[in-house]
Amino acid sequence: MSSSLDLPQIVVVGGQSSGKSSVLESIVGRSFLPRGTGIVTRRPLILQLFNTSTKESKSSEGSKPKDIQGSLNEYGEFLHMPGRKFHDFSAIRQEIVAETERLTGRNKGVDATPIRLKIYSPYVLALTLVDLPGVAKIPVGDQPHDIEKQIQNMCLEYIQNPNAIVLAVTSANTDLANSDAIKMAQSVDPLGLRTVGVLTKVDLMDQETDCADILNNLVIPLRRGYVAVVNRGQKDIVSDMQIRDGLIKEEKFFRTHAVYGKDRNLLAKCGTPRLAKNLNSMLMHHIRDVLPDLKTRITHMMSDVQTEIDTLGSPALTSRSSRGGALLGLLSKFANNFGSLLDGHGAKDANAKMKNSTTQNELWGGARISYIFTEVFASSLISVGAFDGLTNEEIRTTIANANGTRPSLFIPEISFDILVRRQITRLEQPGIQCVDLVYEELQRIASQAEPNELTRFPLLRDRMLEVVQTLLRRAMNPTQLMVSNLVKIELAYVNTSHPDFVGGSQAVAGLMSRLGKESKRGIPRTPLLSSPKGNQYDEGDDEDENLPTSKDVPPGNASGIMSVVFRGTQSPTPRKVAFDNSGTSIVHLSKPPQTMKQTDVPMSDREQVEMEVIKSLIESYFAIVQKNFIDMVPKTIMYFLVNHVRDSLQNELVKELYRDAEVGQLMNEAEDIAERRERCNETKELLGKALDIVNEVRDFNTFK
Repeated sequence: MSSSLDLPQIVVVGGQSSGKSSVLESIVGRSFLPRGTGIVTRRPLILQLFNTSTKESKSSEGSKPKDIQGSLNEYGEFLHMPGRKFHDFSAIRQEIVAETERLTGRNKGVDATPIRLKIYSPYVLALTLVDLPGVAKIPVGDQPHDIEKQIQNMCLEYIQNPNAIVLAVTSANTDLANSDAIKMAQSVDPLGLRTVGVLTKVDLMDQETDCADILNNLVIPLRRGYVAVVNRGQKDIVSDMQIRDGLIKEEKFFRTHAVYGKDRNLLAKCGTPRLAKNLNSMLMHHIRDVLPDLKTRITHMMSDVQTEIDTLGSPALTSRSSRGGALLGLLSKFANNFGSLLDGHGAKDANAKMKNSTTQNELWGGARISYIFTEVFASSLISVGAFDGLTNEEIRTTIANANGTRPSLFIPEISFDILVRRQITRLEQPGIQCVDLVYEELQRIASQAEPNELTRFPLLRDRMLEVVQTLLRRAMNPTQLMVSNLVKIELAYVNTSHPDFVGGSQAVAGLMSRLGKESKRGIPRTPLLSSPKGNQYDEGDDEDENLPTSKDVPPGNASGIMSVVFRGTQSPTPRKVAFDNSGTSIVHLSKPPQTMKQTDVPMSDREQVEMEVIKSLIESYFAIVQKNFIDMVPKTIMYFLVNHVRDSLQNELVKELYRDAEVGQLMNEAEDIAERRERCNETKELLGKALDIVNEVRDFNTFK
């Protein structure tokens, strides 16, 4: 499982040579930790103590010597050497050294990979302890230059666990204010709610001095207080004094001490047995405090493990009929999941990708396709203007080209046809892009629709996705072709009789109305409707005075009904006149340019009116086609692509994959499935035991 439980445990921290290892050995009652100078503990040691005492062992305990009885009931087991029991604790020490050097070498470097050791004994209390390297300030020999930072990070990794009790070990013959262990504990537990102070080497304090003030919590207060211990000295270790004999010596020291022995309250805070008992009680209380959250996490982890077990399924199918039935079931489930995701019902058996996604905060399945239709395609197309990429000069030139050799009586319809077709053609590319976007979303939905059981059969999964990809690609071509045909249909017949189309007369009327409103608002009148003899709409006694005469009409505009609309006059362009020797005038024509452009000539009033009318017609008709295209493209994609793939998916999968010759190969499990299934079953069993233990702790009376 990727997630882990931050279980309650006791983490031992302290400086070098502060007596951490001696405290742990005293709690266990056996000498099993490496000793020496400098950094001896170079990898975290997770030590689990299990009490093996029973009524039978207790009754027979007096019939055998303590050493013989201990050798039979006491042993250790390493996690990296499962099944092997170490009854010789010196062999445990050697294995710790060997396992440490296997990763760190012999250069006194450190490594954060823990060594896990279980010790079974009738003389221990049930505890989980973590021994960490002592804090070093300066690298020695081949140690890395950042040895201090490495050790601090390693210690912080364990004591930052909110469920950990910090056992801060400090030598009693040093100033408590300089304690590395207390300082590190305060960095993660500033209120001292889960820190226990341990004072070692009390017997080495100067005469007439004691640690009574510290034990009474008067120096640096800790919520869980301090405990003083006396470990075996170097002389005792050399003389091979047994730890249990050392515990007897420790008890005698405190009982006969002038300060500790006379104060019952102080005596209750002294001695390794008292420390072990207090730690056991603290751990049980601490477990009960974190029990609700711990139980919830265990329950969730069991649910996740069970889900994975269901995903991995039962052991591999052997008979042909059972494999064929399982294959059809997977194909049907995949097709149903695909359809459910499209319809917004959600897959009943979605894969891990779907379950881990934040479906409450983002769209998924068919809703993403709808978003593409409405927010991506439609919004983008609505923002497309009727004259995007089309300039007034191009409109003017197109009208001039449509007139041919002489100006037409009316605005040439062919110019409108040419320009509106050009603008309609621009709609095709967004439609094709919309098809591509929906295609990608269908691929996403296909990956989300995979049943959980499909992870067992990687070959089947690959073939299934291959069939889906083939089906999608096959449906893409007719969909894109139909979207292109929608544009071609619009280009095939420009329906100027459409009820929503403004038409030529309405366009001219609209232009005249606009100009009239501008005139009423006091906007200076353009030359479009001006006359040298007054406005044509001005009232007068002689109507003929307002009518243009042949000399009032510019030569270029002498024909055409459009000349009635704009009555302006233009002075003829002066021409150059030359005279020969006899005095006869000769007219010379300028040479026409190789490339003729309408923009080289100033725009006349007639051209301006024609351009405004054409623009009004283009805008009206483009809006009609745009609206139709926004409506028809999603319908086309749904019919030719989405619905087609959904309706034919299951039949396609069965046709391509359900073949007698391939069923056995497709239903072969991945190589690691059996191992994963076994690991999940073991994890489920362990979590079940953990839940039982939690329930036992809930019912345990810590005040007995």
